[in-house]
Amino acid sequence: MSNITNSATRCVRVCQNRTCKKQGAAKVLAALTALPVEDVTVTASGCLGQCGNGPMVLVLPDMVWYCGVSPNEVPLMVEQHLLGGQSVKRMLYYRFHPQG
Repeated sequence: MSNITNSATRCVRVCQNRTCKKQGAAKVLAALTALPVEDVTVTASGCLGQCGNGPMVLVLPDMVWYCGVSPNEVPLMVEQHLLGGQSVKRMLYYRFHPQG
């Protein structure tokens, strides 16, 4: 697992464009907003340019990309990454995190 720097403020972007939307991105966004974390802003995003691998979630400024995120994985992402500072290896997008 990669170690994440604890930033003062993070932004979690959830793609809501066509393909991600068809793959359930609205439910992922709802699950994230239902678990608020201090100093973390969750926003709907336009296309993140990784169509077909969604729902895509991008955590900034960490530059951690998650692919195929389901609503039931959101609590793990919140606990392990947003609160614990460790990326969730099995959810990482292989294209940008080939080593996991």
